[in-house]
Amino acid sequence: MVKLNRIYTRTGDDGTTGLVDGSRVAKDAARLAAMGDVDEANSAIGVAIAATAADGPAPLAVALERIQNDLFDLGADLATPKAASEGDDFAPSAMTLRIVAAQVDRLESEIDRMNGDLAPLTSFILPGGTPGAAALHVARATVRRAERMAVAAARTEPFNPLALAYLNRLSDYLFVAARVVNQNAGGDVLWRPGATR
Repeated sequence: MVKLNRIYTRTGDDGTTGLVDGSRVAKDAARLAAMGDVDEANSAIGVAIAATAADGPAPLAVALERIQNDLFDLGADLATPKAASEGDDFAPSAMTLRIVAAQVDRLESEIDRMNGDLAPLTSFILPGGTPGAAALHVARATVRRAERMAVAAARTEPFNPLALAYLNRLSDYLFVAARVVNQNAGGDVLWRPGATR
């Protein structure tokens, strides 16, 4: 259990921050940028939960709150450098929180379930519609940025491949969720190529 008595510690005043293993890294390191983007994505999902309260199905809020929890797990995963003694293994342990296949699989199942009730796409869609759908699209785009930064960081140090897969699947999930919310309010906002020339 996390217990925070003080919010500020002053330890980051030198431009570094601590990782789970106690090491310190620059706040502008690729790993930290990925963690920050995941945090921003989590916040965007919080906005989407608030925005879909009026126009989204209640099960969506429950699923999004579960995803927010997953993103804290993912942040902890990214904040935990892989020890050399772990070899190629990114398995969780009593002291190491990692994203696991079941979390990725759950997203896939939920995507398939939601997508089964939607008409096939006949055009690209614009990121808009209801306030809830628009907020889900902002969250989707933020997750895509988090994924790009995590992939960039993984080029120089080992990252859990399931964390990367989770981010990839999550952006797909948010796209489909936005379509579901818009379906309940009249349908997708379609891109009309060249219509504004």
